[in-house]
Amino acid sequence: MPKGGKKKVTSARGGAWPYAKGFKPPSRQKSDAAIDNASKEVYLEAPEDIFPHVPAPTCEDDWLAMYNEEGQSFQQFMDGTLWLSTRKRRYTQQEFISSGTNLPQKYPQGVIYLLPMGDFKHCKVHPKFDELAAYTKAYIGLPVEILPSVDLIFEEKTSTAYWTGDGRDYSGTILDEETTHLKRNYAKRTKLNARFNKSTGSWQLNVDTVLNKLRSILPGKALCMLALTMTDLYFDNTDLFVAGMSAGNHGVSVFSFAWYDPALCCSTEFWHEMYFSDTIPLKERKALQLQRSCRLLVHEIGHLLGLDHCIWFQCCMNGSGHLAEDFSQPMSLCPVDLHKLQALCGIDVLQRYKDLMAFYKKHGFKEEEDWIADRIRYITKKRVAYK
Repeated sequence: MPKGGKKKVTSARGGAWPYAKGFKPPSRQKSDAAIDNASKEVYLEAPEDIFPHVPAPTCEDDWLAMYNEEGQSFQQFMDGTLWLSTRKRRYTQQEFISSGTNLPQKYPQGVIYLLPMGDFKHCKVHPKFDELAAYTKAYIGLPVEILPSVDLIFEEKTSTAYWTGDGRDYSGTILDEETTHLKRNYAKRTKLNARFNKSTGSWQLNVDTVLNKLRSILPGKALCMLALTMTDLYFDNTDLFVAGMSAGNHGVSVFSFAWYDPALCCSTEFWHEMYFSDTIPLKERKALQLQRSCRLLVHEIGHLLGLDHCIWFQCCMNGSGHLAEDFSQPMSLCPVDLHKLQALCGIDVLQRYKDLMAFYKKHGFKEEEDWIADRIRYITKKRVAYK
């Protein structure tokens, strides 16, 4: 997860920076083995020109320069996932069918919830929730619903922020027996830890208090719930910012799109010093922010569903140490993580690619559209050849 901090120091040689102590990049043989393509599925083949290795770090703040990631193979995921267990996840309050072989069969009522938090209208550029929901459904292959938005109230005199929601439209998203309890918690005015800079009028919310609130309103049908906001976030006082944080064992996350606007310019030392450049055309600015926001969203949902950071190939599930690294990473899943998603959610991979291509075409994501089109052609051609 991108996190603000000190200014990056790059390699004096202009090349690779050392990996984190103990980390050894996997060989191509190990990466191929992590896919576990025993059934010889075409969509799990990994041509090197399509699925290259993760690039070596080039500065001290790059992901693999800081973290000794172990990686998670397909088989390790299958051995460890709680979603496919014969016992129901503790935080869910929905129908559970233990004999199901994938997540939709085990949790037939299950939904991914997106919660708009705070004012989006004051932002000249922000992602639309119907677009985020459509992309998530196409990418993950599970039902997605948008919850009623909640307001954030900021009191400058006391440097205090409050959550306040309207539960009147909330009952349709939850099970009847929990309606009263969750509507009450949803609408309850709740103090959130925050920090405020008087000279710039800038606010940041502390992620811990938001996550605690989300746990108290999690709908029973939820597979997971993500609160999404344009308000900046932080974890501790040393942070310039954090893009967000999850409480994976409780199925909740909070993420901010504040730093995903390509027109944003900011200080590398002070979280409250930022401004917007007017040099980027508005259409391009909107498209790039949506692209970045979509990638962030499905990456974090992947984590909530049990997918760890990917060290095998360039992949949407790669980690990132800073925003520049985050923005450089692909929107696509590598064969290892695509295999995990297929086994978990029971998706039709070819139909998934077609749905994603339609989304990319609609929003002008030409590079992603072309990549998906190549994958569809590759899979179709190979399947015909194998018949």
